[in-house]
Amino acid sequence: MFSLPTEYRLMFSAAFMVPLALILERKRRPKLTWVVLFQAFLCGLIGAAATQNLYIVSLALTSPTFLAAISNLLPAITFVVALCFRQEKLTLGYSGIAKIVGTVVGIGGAMLFTFYRGPVFTIWSTHIDLLRQYHNTNSVSSSSHKNNHALGFLAGFGSILCFGIWLTVQAKMSKRYPCPYSSTALMCIMGSIQSVIFALCMERDWNQWKMGWDIRLWTAAYSGIMVSGVAVVLMSWSVQKRGALFVSIFAPLVLLMVALASCLLLEEKSSLGSVLGGVLIVCGLYMVLWGKSKEEPSSLVLPSSTIAPRNSKNIDSVPVPLNVG
Repeated sequence: MFSLPTEYRLMFSAAFMVPLALILERKRRPKLTWVVLFQAFLCGLIGAAATQNLYIVSLALTSPTFLAAISNLLPAITFVVALCFRQEKLTLGYSGIAKIVGTVVGIGGAMLFTFYRGPVFTIWSTHIDLLRQYHNTNSVSSSSHKNNHALGFLAGFGSILCFGIWLTVQAKMSKRYPCPYSSTALMCIMGSIQSVIFALCMERDWNQWKMGWDIRLWTAAYSGIMVSGVAVVLMSWSVQKRGALFVSIFAPLVLLMVALASCLLLEEKSSLGSVLGGVLIVCGLYMVLWGKSKEEPSSLVLPSSTIAPRNSKNIDSVPVPLNVG
């Protein structure tokens, strides 16, 4: 049952991305090689099928608060994985220290945001509550999976680890196949095939496969088109331009966006912990961005330094006539 939402989500995403890739990148798409197909297979397996299925399992066995907290480990995990793949360099200069300290500060702010509340207050009220009709229906959560909390922790950590590995693999793939629409379409096709195989092995009740015109269908369609489609294209483009760590460092900002949307649309109140945590998240983000910006000039100077000796050699090799007398 856990794999069915992922399978339908990836099918909607593939159906949406394939026509876009064929139209928008038909003239600049490079040749599709076996290496690119293998990288797309890894992206579909790690970034789509494994990440989303483990995320759903962890959400069912633990709680949204726990999953939101452990999701903030993504920048640190991506940084370690990028170091192992030699996509990031760890230096003792100001840029390296800024990236490390900024990552730690951002994670600390996310943890403070999640676990500490403090005084509660209202920043701005719009008198809009989209869940007002559900507040008095059933407020008691189920606790049938308390014994599987350790399994939920492992599933959640595995989901974040797979997502960090996907960012590094996507960075490798974008260098060989710099087409974000086509790479996302290939990833969704591979992931949907893998999820179908996994779902056939795990779910034998065909009634669970039926999708009616209800919230399950709309959720799968929206998450497939906007999250697994449009959002992955934007992330792939950002990974191609700035690297995996640059993309992962924006993950804690999701907490700020959710808190703002909850205050505006769900009549939820803010707390001192959310404000302090949000400040730390923004400070950590800017520290990492500053460290990344300091690395850019050094990477831009290298090509000119390699060209200069060849030009000087060519100039020196030109014979100069001597005027005697």
